[in-house]
Amino acid sequence: MYFLRNVYKNPKTFRKMTIMTPPLALGQTVHEVIESLSVLPVSQRFDKPLSESFDIVWKKIEGEKGGFKNSGQEEEFKSRGLAMLKNIEDNPGPIAKKAIKLRADGGLPYYWFSEEDNIILCGKVDWIEYLEKTDSVHIIDFKSGKFEEGKDSLQLPIYYLLS
Repeated sequence: MYFLRNVYKNPKTFRKMTIMTPPLALGQTVHEVIESLSVLPVSQRFDKPLSESFDIVWKKIEGEKGGFKNSGQEEEFKSRGLAMLKNIEDNPGPIAKKAIKLRADGGLPYYWFSEEDNIILCGKVDWIEYLEKTDSVHIIDFKSGKFEEGKDSLQLPIYYLLS
């Protein structure tokens, strides 16, 4: 298992393999629903309940595809996802404001950190809120897990470089 998670890369895509787990399935589904809002005009983002989109996206990872051991575990994670989206509907915050969508040629946004050492930073930014008054942006990373991000995490500074 260590080899598959940390060493093996698909010879065609050169990407590492990811084993689907319930937390990953939940995060992937919630993020996809939220991301789908960013391409809609602000006035249309909440025209239909987010649970409708969630149910459609959930079909991609239901059952064994999502790493669920049984229907009870799946229902627990599905309920958590629906609760997260209900919270967004009740308290939309930046989701109800203008957003910027990053475009990247052929994949994820990237930043050459060091051409000499061949180090490229890349990542997918969850949400970039456009702040009209200051003509600036607010980078937001949605967390669907139970654990807080460490204070010394480099994730948001890397996202800053990518945007």
